Amino acid sequence: MGSQRRHLSRAKAASKSNSALIMLGAGILAIVAALIVGAIAGSSANAQTLSRAPVRGGSLSPAQYVAQFSAADHLLLDVRTRAEFQSGHIAGATNIPVEQLAGRLAEVPRDRPVVVYCRSGNRSAQAARLLRDAGYESVYDLGGLIAWQAQGYPLQR
Repeated sequence: MGSQRRHLSRAKAASKSNSALIMLGAGILAIVAALIVGAIAGSSANAQTLSRAPVRGGSLSPAQYVAQFSAADHLLLDVRTRAEFQSGHIAGATNIPVEQLAGRLAEVPRDRPVVVYCRSGNRSAQAARLLRDAGYESVYDLGGLIAWQAQGYPLQR
């Protein structure tokens, strides 16, 4: 009889322990489910917000630039140093070094696309980000003159 009581007592304790684990697991599942639903709802709302935003732009290859902007009204912005610009640049470009761009935004029109480039693509990415952060809606990053020249496009000196 004593061993039966001990066995029942152990069974009740195990049952309580299992119930606690089941409740803990159910609680964790509920939290995970809530996080997933919230993430889905949030990304859906973000997607709707982004789809309504009028922001245009992105990266352009040299061939895409020539095809898309040869006859289009835009600002071609060389963000290299003045000395680099004078050593050779894309025809029609305006030079505002990236280090000066934040202080010279008044020289950059907001009513037409802005295409930025540098030597390798690092400074142009920085300039594109600065312009977008300043509210410019149509910013394109042409990358660097290294790719421009590698694809056979000329520079003006």
